[in-house]
Amino acid sequence: MKVLERYILRRVLLQAAGATAATLGIVWTVQALTKVNLVTNTGQSIGSFLLLATLLLPAIVSVVMPFAILVSTTQTLNTMNIDSELPVIHAAGAPKMVVYKPIMIVAALAALITIVVGNFIEPYSRQAARSLVAEARADLLSIVIQEGSFKEIDKHVYMQVAKRLPGGLLGGLFIADSRDPKTDLIYYAQEGAVVKQDGSNLLLMKNGEIHRKSTENGQISIIRFSSYAFDLSEFTAASAKPFLLPKDQTTAYLMSPDPNDKSFQKSPLFFRAELHRRFSEWLYPFVFALIAIGACGGARSHRQSSLTSMVNAIAFAFVLRWFGLAAENYSETSTYAVPLIYIVPMIGIVLPVWLSVRNQPIALPTRFYDWFENSVTNYGNRMDRLKIWFAGLRNRNQGAAS
Repeated sequence: MKVLERYILRRVLLQAAGATAATLGIVWTVQALTKVNLVTNTGQSIGSFLLLATLLLPAIVSVVMPFAILVSTTQTLNTMNIDSELPVIHAAGAPKMVVYKPIMIVAALAALITIVVGNFIEPYSRQAARSLVAEARADLLSIVIQEGSFKEIDKHVYMQVAKRLPGGLLGGLFIADSRDPKTDLIYYAQEGAVVKQDGSNLLLMKNGEIHRKSTENGQISIIRFSSYAFDLSEFTAASAKPFLLPKDQTTAYLMSPDPNDKSFQKSPLFFRAELHRRFSEWLYPFVFALIAIGACGGARSHRQSSLTSMVNAIAFAFVLRWFGLAAENYSETSTYAVPLIYIVPMIGIVLPVWLSVRNQPIALPTRFYDWFENSVTNYGNRMDRLKIWFAGLRNRNQGAAS
């Protein structure tokens, strides 16, 4: 590799790594904040929260990586144009591949990372995250361990423990059960304990009452008991085993799903769409790199704005990615949309190459810039007229006051 190629490779690689790290940090923070309720509702430790947030990172890599390549490439090429490096390279008669080759090497590295993460790391991280969530929700003791606070252990079922007593006993139990639309149940007990019997989790309550209220006529009946067993198994059994979506399955499983899988029987196209998404995701680093080259790779004078070329690259990249996401969504309901998952990125590869051969940069139509310029001018004229009107109104008010 030539010295100039190594120079461009180093600049693009460093900026791509920085853009990826910054974007991952922002997205990770946003994703982690959505899981705060899980920790607060189940009483999990900060370690479990950080582990869950970390397990979300692989799912973001395939989305972030192409945009990091786009940002790093456009920034590098625009900087080289501002510093007159690209004009000198072209004036010296160097072939275009001197500039394109290191960028495509970085894109190939990003594509390789996308393949590895999307097909091997992300499914297992998703499964681990779902297992962690299921275990947190299945751990009833961790839910009720916070004294004096109401916790929802299931839909329309709430529990409160006033205090914990020595020997694993629970004092001051309160349970509100509104699952039956016709009857509301409220349980009170002075003390209780969670025990396992014949593979079932039971909450043994002592010295309490059961208030039964009919929602139809409002009648209330009260039953006092010295000992009562409240079955907790129905709340923990369903959540102990996580429910896996097609995105959580491994690539090998998507290629040959279990015919008895209820999720597959209900929506087989979801599995096919997810498989093709993983097989096509690695193309987008190349697509975005070529779009950036097509928009910013040509030599420009100082009179030509670098911001315009960056806007062109970002606009085309966003539009193309939107079409790709639309194709992935439509493929979940129609097999005819599956080829579009591959056609969209291939268009993003062929079009910049074709324009580069013809020495035409990727740019928005001239009519768009004319429309934008006219809109800004008209807006400025309206603001000027509004200022003149306010100034006249102020002068009239001052004259009337005097």
